[in-house]
Amino acid sequence: MTKHFAGDTAVLLGRSLRHIARSPDTIITTAVMPIAFMLLFVYVFGGAIETGSDSYVNYLLPGILLITVASGISYTAYRLFLDLQGGIFERFQSMPIARPAVLWAHVLTSLVANLISLAVVVLVALLMGFRTGASVTAWLAVTGILVLFTLALTWIAVIPGLTAKSVDGASAFAYPIIFLPFVSSAFVPTESMPGPVRAFAENQPVTSIVDTIRDLFTGQPVGSAIWTALGWCAGILVVAYFFATMAYRRKIS
Repeated sequence: MTKHFAGDTAVLLGRSLRHIARSPDTIITTAVMPIAFMLLFVYVFGGAIETGSDSYVNYLLPGILLITVASGISYTAYRLFLDLQGGIFERFQSMPIARPAVLWAHVLTSLVANLISLAVVVLVALLMGFRTGASVTAWLAVTGILVLFTLALTWIAVIPGLTAKSVDGASAFAYPIIFLPFVSSAFVPTESMPGPVRAFAENQPVTSIVDTIRDLFTGQPVGSAIWTALGWCAGILVVAYFFATMAYRRKIS
């Protein structure tokens, strides 16, 4: 069964990746908005924001990476919705294909596409002056956190992809997630925020993830923040996976 599932997932993943290869505008569109934010904040607002960092792009990049993922996952919901409307799911159900493979192919496609978009954003950040003394181990840790974060958000995206009534409804869920980094330590230190806003910013998932990635980039001890970040990512992943698989079972039953 495991071999059957893995083989079916690989075949369906190849199908989805070919679609992206034929239409690279998905990745381009995903990367454009975070890059625009990075250009805006570094070259327009950066001089007025006090972060205690020598380079504002160094401070800003972790939050921009999370925005990149948040903007990219909307395409997962969009592609799922189109497959449902196009009758692809019904066609797959009539074939000897492991049923979970259909969802996992979309999720892994999202992971691959988002990693490419993240690489593009990092390259642009390097052109803008981003510099890091992070070791190979630190880079691997950053990559691991971003992979876990992407999987968590992608499984959230699966839910509206399966349940939405329109294309706009399938992708609109991403807007609140994109907004979260703006009320966190991604752009400014939380110490500068008013009391209630600061309390929310310091206790939502993005701040711990951003702070952990920032510490890894600067070579600082990550402390307990990394466990908070991993706990948030893992918790969101488990809950989203549970509700996504429930929605999938109802859809194909």
